[in-house]
Amino acid sequence: MFTVALFHQWRIRQLDVANAFLHGEINELVYMKQPKGFEDSTHPNHVCRLRKAIYGLRQAPRLWYTTFTKFLLKIGFVHSHADPSLLLLHRDDFQIYLLVYVDDILITGNDESKISNLIDQMKSTFTMKDLGLANQFLGITIDHTQDKFFLSQSQYAVSILGQAELHNCNSVANPSSSKTSVTHDGDSPCFDAILYRQIIGSLQYLTLTRPDIAFAVNALSQHMHDPAIHHTLLLKKLLRYIKGTIEYGLPITRSSLQLRTYSDVDWASDPLTRKSTSGFCTFLGDTLISWTVKKQPTVSRSSTESEYRALASATAYTIWIKRLLADFCILHFQPVDVYCDNTSTIALANNPIFHGRTKHIEIDQRFVREHIQNNVIRLLPISTTDQIADILTKPLTTPRFKDLRSKLTITSHSSV
Repeated sequence: MFTVALFHQWRIRQLDVANAFLHGEINELVYMKQPKGFEDSTHPNHVCRLRKAIYGLRQAPRLWYTTFTKFLLKIGFVHSHADPSLLLLHRDDFQIYLLVYVDDILITGNDESKISNLIDQMKSTFTMKDLGLANQFLGITIDHTQDKFFLSQSQYAVSILGQAELHNCNSVANPSSSKTSVTHDGDSPCFDAILYRQIIGSLQYLTLTRPDIAFAVNALSQHMHDPAIHHTLLLKKLLRYIKGTIEYGLPITRSSLQLRTYSDVDWASDPLTRKSTSGFCTFLGDTLISWTVKKQPTVSRSSTESEYRALASATAYTIWIKRLLADFCILHFQPVDVYCDNTSTIALANNPIFHGRTKHIEIDQRFVREHIQNNVIRLLPISTTDQIADILTKPLTTPRFKDLRSKLTITSHSSV
């Protein structure tokens, strides 16, 4: 949304709903006990029937969303086909886009007066505050100039370091380690299991603007149930890396709206299960808009098989993004370039004949091949050196990591 708004030079305004869950209309029978301090002494065994939602009611978020979207649909909005949290209003020569996340709302479009009228309409129905230009959304700081946005979570990163009591630690240049840490029986863990889980949960939210730590967080998240000593050492190293990159974030620059995706995999990377790690990232022009790191659900018997599974996931996600952009009236008639560094996978995808040896990945194979034949995607080779998604699949040496981090466009706020 920010990338599209920047391309068209639209302003993005932010709204906040006060006591959002209290607006939810209940269309079913819901009873509750009489609240403490407000019991009816003449009818102590009676219960209350709820007419509207209250905080603590499990259905409250859904009821608020239903009530709010019902109001928007009544005045002409329609749901996005790709994302239920995005609603669109297209009339004559103006377009308005509204993104809702619980009680936080972003709104943009090509007609400021229509947007102001819409905000006044919403204020008359809901208790709502206009916060002006978006600058702080869901803990993400949004700095903007005329032709650039910069998304960062610096304050959130500082709070994580404070939680781990590492705000005065020395920084390191690489969040991961390609070598297993050597530990001894007498060594004590850097964090206990509870704190380990709390920090990892916080770091997962930090990856919203920091894809450079996505692989390290994903690897450490797989041991939350029973972290060993060397896992706590790796977590400490990751936090030391964050200490040195507090000001880093994700820039959004004004460029073309051409899609391209990079897909990669680290075959049999898990030493215990021998499952592979998939990673892919998508750019809209020069802006990184999505990325994924995920362990594959099954063991692959060859690197080609694991690459093909990753490619199928990257293709599905690219098609979803293409549908989402269509809601913003951005149509890609040319096939989207998808880059893969495995030549066997590319040859298999372009081969019209199905072999018995590929039967176990036939669904993925048919899915990718169909979209190649329909000119939805175009599969292109790329050298391993230039494969940007490599940073999402494995630990790297520091020079290689820094090179790919710059290609991901992750940079400090001062350099922007």
